[in-house]
Amino acid sequence: MNNLDYGIIGNCRSAALISKYGSLDWCCLPEFDSSSVFAKLLDSKIGGSFEILVSDDYHIDQYYLPGTSILVTSFSNGTDAFEVRDFMPRYKKDRGGYHSPPEVVRYFKLVSGSPVFRVKYDPKLEYAIGRTKSYQKSNFIASLTYDERFDTLFLYTNFNKKKVLEGTEIKLNRNGYFLITYHEKIFEPSVRSVYLELERTKVYWLNWIERIPLYDQYSDWIERSAITLKLLSYQKSGAVLAAATTSLPETIGEVRNWDYRFCWIRDASMVIKVSSELGHKNMVKRFLRFIIDLMPDKDEKLQIMYGINREKELTERTLDHLSGYEGSKPVRIGNAAFEQRQNDIYGILMDVIHQQLMHFRTDIEHDEELWSITKGIVWVVNKHWMEPDKGIWEFRTEERHFTFSKVLCWVAIERALQVAMLLKKDSKIQKWEILEQRIRNDIYANAWNEKKQAFTQSYGSEDLDASVLLMEPYGFIDAKDPRYISTVKAIGKELSNDGLLYRYKNKDDFGLPSSSFTICTFWYINSLFKIGEHEHAQKLFNQLLSYSNHLGLFSEDIDFKTKRLLGNFPQAYSHLALIETAMNFSSLTKDEQTLEDLQ
Repeated sequence: MNNLDYGIIGNCRSAALISKYGSLDWCCLPEFDSSSVFAKLLDSKIGGSFEILVSDDYHIDQYYLPGTSILVTSFSNGTDAFEVRDFMPRYKKDRGGYHSPPEVVRYFKLVSGSPVFRVKYDPKLEYAIGRTKSYQKSNFIASLTYDERFDTLFLYTNFNKKKVLEGTEIKLNRNGYFLITYHEKIFEPSVRSVYLELERTKVYWLNWIERIPLYDQYSDWIERSAITLKLLSYQKSGAVLAAATTSLPETIGEVRNWDYRFCWIRDASMVIKVSSELGHKNMVKRFLRFIIDLMPDKDEKLQIMYGINREKELTERTLDHLSGYEGSKPVRIGNAAFEQRQNDIYGILMDVIHQQLMHFRTDIEHDEELWSITKGIVWVVNKHWMEPDKGIWEFRTEERHFTFSKVLCWVAIERALQVAMLLKKDSKIQKWEILEQRIRNDIYANAWNEKKQAFTQSYGSEDLDASVLLMEPYGFIDAKDPRYISTVKAIGKELSNDGLLYRYKNKDDFGLPSSSFTICTFWYINSLFKIGEHEHAQKLFNQLLSYSNHLGLFSEDIDFKTKRLLGNFPQAYSHLALIETAMNFSSLTKDEQTLEDLQ
């Protein structure tokens, strides 16, 4: 069974996916949201890949170097063995800033014997829309396309370039490399220079992971998820991507296929909140800068999502020449959801701003900008909280009074009150307190369903929804409140399927989902833990972790029957929820571990 058995590598500029057999099947250059240069993931015939081919007697294994994003694929037949260390360079420059070029490095390390392998180097630029031709030059292999628009890619290597292009056997007698780059190099790489890039990148990640506390349980899961979230952050603007891919389906053969290479305010804010709890202040600062720069006008309303360089128009179109992941069409680029109204984003953003001011206050100018945004958010919420919206699940048809949206409108005002108190802006407090109480009373009056003995998906509805489980984590209701306990149990009874949760079961624009939205199961486990059902919660958590791929990575969805991973990958939402859940079960450990212990 294909379980999205890929590892992600990246450098906070772009990312690539490497299969468990060492095939580079997805990469967009020079940025996350650029056109693909390898897209076998979305079309096994024409998408393009960079494969490492060995005879059947080789055993292939894959793992990350501990504490890093460097992916190791090992090949061994017992006598002959070699490793491929895949990474995208990232490290601090001597004069400040980061070295993060649009490059993928494949470093071949000879382990024993005389291994023999072939490569299939088959880039297909511009989403494989036109023809890509590769030519051998004196210092590199150049790949070009100019059918739709002109684009180029360069491959540097110390292996025989003719054998690379022809796919004939290469004997590994010494360490070697392939360096795939969007730009022609000024200085030609060498084995030595590439190895130095590898070591510098390794040190960068070890230094980055060192800031994360050690926990007495699930520490490895927390670290891998934290690195994955970092890989989905965009250094240039501070944006955080929902996932590194587009159009991986929620269900094989169906049409719930979306482009997730964008920054959803909700997803990103939740990621940033978790990152700040793990001690990574710079990610918080960069994201808040991203938000501040998006809101130059005090009355400008936030979109639910933006491009990673703050683009506001994310027009959706389909790439009909691609067959899709396992035949699941259409393949989409862009995302029409950018035009939707989802009122919850204001509360989620205010939650992050409040946390920033609580823990990481910096300077007066910064505080003044955040205070302006806070006032603007209160103004927007006050004006629009009573209106229906599309909700957290982005229904593409009717608008409703979704409970989650109302709760997050309350969060926006409650956190704004906290910010006003922190900044001693007393003149706002009384007025905002009246609004906060008004929204709270409205939710209690309209979201509770006596028949279901639960808070439901929307006002006047009997449908249950996993998102209402977040009423407690956001502070709207206490975990010991009988209404919350009853809601958790009702959701478990109605939405749980063999330990995995539906988001909801009422039919939406596309019918009843056949896969579980992974984050919902994490929310349910957290809720069970909060209401005191610790043993049941931990059992479900361990079961859920067993559904990850071979590297501990999660996508957006899990098939109810087969338990295979589905949806875009790796999914920031899933990994931030994994971290939150693991932290609930874990306490900080005082045990000292050296780097040698981690190797």
